Amino acid sequence: ETAGAVKNVIALAAGMCAGMKLGDNAMGSLLTRGLFEMSKLGEALGGNRLTFSGLSGMGDLATTCNSPNSRNRTVGERIGKGETLQQVLDSMVMVAEGVWTSRAVRELAAELEIEMPITEAVCKILFENQSPRLAVKELMDRQLKAED
Repeated sequence: ETAGAVKNVIALAAGMCAGMKLGDNAMGSLLTRGLFEMSKLGEALGGNRLTFSGLSGMGDLATTCNSPNSRNRTVGERIGKGETLQQVLDSMVMVAEGVWTSRAVRELAAELEIEMPITEAVCKILFENQSPRLAVKELMDRQLKAED
């Protein structure tokens, strides 16, 4: 369940990455860091971190982030190209779960005192009108530290 929820948030970020034409290396980095965020949250909720390396974690994450049929990736891509969240939502018939899930994941991470910078960036873009390019800059400017 954790993997299924968080992968939609990461797919929004992947779409933004694609919409801004940041390239394959940026997408690879995003998926890697997204998997790390997903597994860290899952572990804090009592799951086994290795579970997220399987089909419900990495498998579903890779598919959702790379598929042109993914609603979440599509929403992110349109935002990355300059549309607002409201413009995108007004034109959609189907639901992109990650939009609303991003808030819930952000709140849960805060309760558990877990840093989830990609989720935080997605929320700032969606709900606080931060530009996707500024969010990318802030992610890239984060201080380096050892992996958990």
